[in-house]
Amino acid sequence: MVAAVGGDGILYEVVNGFFEGGEPLPTRSSLGLIPFGTGSDTRRSFGIPDGLPAARVLVEGRARALDAGRVTVGGRVLHFLNVAEAGIGADVSDRVNRAPKTFGGRASFLIGTLQGLAAWKHKPMKVVIDGRETRELVAQAVTVANCQYYGSGMRVAPRAIPDDGLFDVLISGAFGKLEGLSGLRKIYAGAHLDDPKLASKLEFFRATRVEVSSPVPVLVQLDGEVVGELPALFELLPKALRFLTPA
Repeated sequence: MVAAVGGDGILYEVVNGFFEGGEPLPTRSSLGLIPFGTGSDTRRSFGIPDGLPAARVLVEGRARALDAGRVTVGGRVLHFLNVAEAGIGADVSDRVNRAPKTFGGRASFLIGTLQGLAAWKHKPMKVVIDGRETRELVAQAVTVANCQYYGSGMRVAPRAIPDDGLFDVLISGAFGKLEGLSGLRKIYAGAHLDDPKLASKLEFFRATRVEVSSPVPVLVQLDGEVVGELPALFELLPKALRFLTPA
């Protein structure tokens, strides 16, 4: 067992240690998590408690074979377990990572989100889904999710299952600033995909390969860590990592 003690950023670093040359290392070792961090969102999809009580999962939990994401961005090949995004979410992550966490994780992300919404300008993006579906639009974000939560409790991908062999992909169009603010409550509750007022500017796909590009600089984040700018290629690696979850 290899246990990561920290937030999603620390877990992201440890997850990448389980891969080499873009492929999973041949090991029977499992990855465990004791969450201490700003967001600690990966734990939410599995019901892992926050802080020291999570140590019990290391002893009594079961190893579950999870999918992982492989991302080619800025000439590097990186991996993620939870949620990747290009657009406003990466901008918020960048703000939160550079700011003091005086008020805790959720407040830090909420403040960063409000600041991001106020300053954000939508970007032209091209999205290719599994080499078949192509979308060219002015967008707020493209989210590629393996698990459900990001941003300290936002349930951005409420239908995501981390071992079903598919990403949940959400393309968010050109929302107005007031629309973005009013939609926050829906995102925290995971109700945005079923909201008719939001549906006209949201597209949902399930896929194993997603290509995203833009003629202008757009940040990319993996599990809350900003790793570069578009273009980026996201590929699903099925059953790539053994992760300890509550029994």
